[in-house]
Amino acid sequence: MRTPLNARYRRAVRARGHFPNDAAALKCLYPVTRSLDPTGRGRARWVIRWKAALNAFAITFEGRISPSSN
Repeated sequence: MRTPLNARYRRAVRARGHFPNDAAALKCLYPVTRSLDPTGRGRARWVIRWKAALNAFAITFEGRISPSSN
């Protein structure tokens, strides 16, 4: 069984310690999300997963993070 995404996020955040700003936290979590498919075959899947995560962060931290429109 694969490790859930939240557990991977916790591990990455715990290893880093603290973040000076929101962009630094996103830069730490983005590669964790991408690592779900290291071969790159399911690129559309991890892009969709990251978009959902970014939207959830935008809701949770309203006013601090604005999702970019790509």
